[in-house]
Amino acid sequence: MLTETDPIAPHGGVLVDRRVAQEEREERLKEAEGLPRVTLGARNISDLEMISTGVFSPLTGFMVKRDYDSVVEDMRLASGLPWSLPITLSANEQELNGVREGAEVALADANGRVVASMLVEEIYSYDKEREAREVYRTTEEKHPGVANLYKQGDLLLGGEITLLVEEPNTRPFPEQYYEPHELRAIFREKGWRRVVGFQTRNPVHRAHEYIQKSALETVDGLLLNPLVGETKADDIPAAVRMRSYKTLLERYYPKNRTVLAVFPAAMRYAGPREAVFHALCRKNYGCTHFIVGRDHAGVGSYYGTYDAQHIFNEFDQDELGITPLFFEHAFFCLNCGGMATTKTCPHDTDAHVFFSGTKVRGMLARGEYPPPEFSRPEVVEVLIEGLKQHKNNQ
Repeated sequence: MLTETDPIAPHGGVLVDRRVAQEEREERLKEAEGLPRVTLGARNISDLEMISTGVFSPLTGFMVKRDYDSVVEDMRLASGLPWSLPITLSANEQELNGVREGAEVALADANGRVVASMLVEEIYSYDKEREAREVYRTTEEKHPGVANLYKQGDLLLGGEITLLVEEPNTRPFPEQYYEPHELRAIFREKGWRRVVGFQTRNPVHRAHEYIQKSALETVDGLLLNPLVGETKADDIPAAVRMRSYKTLLERYYPKNRTVLAVFPAAMRYAGPREAVFHALCRKNYGCTHFIVGRDHAGVGSYYGTYDAQHIFNEFDQDELGITPLFFEHAFFCLNCGGMATTKTCPHDTDAHVFFSGTKVRGMLARGEYPPPEFSRPEVVEVLIEGLKQHKNNQ
């Protein structure tokens, strides 16, 4: 529950809760079993969970056309409130057997289990290429976000949802799973008034550690909030990454100033737009600040190095309601003997140790150790062993 002592209000002012009351659950599920049914993919299930628990506040369901068009074109909901990514439910004509506007529909997972109901306000067509061009800045299918978009159905269903089950998704990290109201309660209990959020889908290396600790010098606490939803096949598995985060926090961070909590969203790889989206979600979790580093949520060479920072200039800070913290690409300087950026280091690039995430993933997959200037040795051991186990289990 939001209280007057919370340092930041949710986006839109109200923390959304679209879960059915427990005493009504059995009856509502029984009713939903008799409704026309739409089957959700993994991303839709994740979005359903994020809407219903308030992570996507102020959204109360999948977008209707007026919100969808406004978000795609202007990065705002029809109300004018900033929102940078379309959150939609797609279907093909043949999948809409019995589904009609103004009526309820059951939403089921891939196993046929009904997990939610939806009042279908609108069924509408949309231009996939326009969405790709505006949201992802490319229409190339080799971009993973665009590829997913092109695979979607040709129609979108918009309307308010109601979650009918306790967990629409199996929660693989229950000890680190917190809904927004729970994280806000933790921050209140700790007395944190200034909380910085950090988004990652990769292991935390020395450059990440450097910018997180730089931010920690100015705030009360750090929320390390790794994304554990759907990612690319070549990204390091979430279970392996989680072990590496725990190892790093235990050995190198003050325990009373950090919280590790999973972010169960799917990855869009939408670069700049996803940076804004990630900031707004962390605002709903109770963060007052959000770290935006180099090429946030990027993939390939589709976005400029600091485009994810420049996009924040398109909004007034008071309308976003969360303070972005911008950092340059950090590196280990052999001459300085520590981590630095071009803002703090005077030496030539010959003394700078840079490693790309792609190169490091390749080294780890081969069981090779990146240098200690790039990653903590204890973390590398966890990653190599975890990837070896993951490969053996496949």
